[in-house]
Amino acid sequence: MNPIFLLRLVLDCIAAGLLLFAFAYFWQGNAAHELAGIGMFLLLVVHNVFHRRWFAGLSKGPRERRGKFNISLTFVLLAGMLALLGTSLVISETLLAGLRLDNDFTARQIHAGIAYWLLVVAAIHLGLRWPLLMAVTRTLFGIVEANAARTAVLRSIAIAIAGQGVCSVLALNLRSRLLFQMSLDWWNFEESVASFFGHCMAVMGLCMFLTYYTMRWLQRRERMAAASNVAARGMGR
Repeated sequence: MNPIFLLRLVLDCIAAGLLLFAFAYFWQGNAAHELAGIGMFLLLVVHNVFHRRWFAGLSKGPRERRGKFNISLTFVLLAGMLALLGTSLVISETLLAGLRLDNDFTARQIHAGIAYWLLVVAAIHLGLRWPLLMAVTRTLFGIVEANAARTAVLRSIAIAIAGQGVCSVLALNLRSRLLFQMSLDWWNFEESVASFFGHCMAVMGLCMFLTYYTMRWLQRRERMAAASNVAARGMGR
């Protein structure tokens, strides 16, 4: 496997880990939260440098529905990251405290809402790339042949994670956070830190699951429609 490609995957995983870590603000403290955020933004810059050819090729010809959705989602993700960076500058208490606003309540609320939206969008972004991630995993573990039992077990695990994701959406009160609503039901990190991160990862798993299988369903519909058109043209001759 190309070592540069593997390095990119490792850095992307670290960036995703820092995003999750930054959610636990009341557990880690402000300084660690801001350091995690800066690390994530630096890795985002590196990620986009690695993908500069992808950006350069955006002007080339028409694309299929999946490609257009991927482009739109990527720019939504970038816009969200920039908005997260912008709000973080005006609510900083440690590293960039000189830029802090006197009354930053609204900025904090927007910052938190954007962060949870990015959790969802990043998971959808990964869901679109799930076939690639699975191909990399098979290569790393030397898996060559298909195995029905292994496939069934992995699908069962995916369904279980998605089911837990539905429960985690409720546990995190995700609806209120995505609607930028003020909520007083903060997670009690004195009781459990691992459960919080488990819920966040389950929500990401749910979004990835829905994205991957929705794309598969749409692709199957497009193939069936194409086959029907071919058959109809054949009958009309």
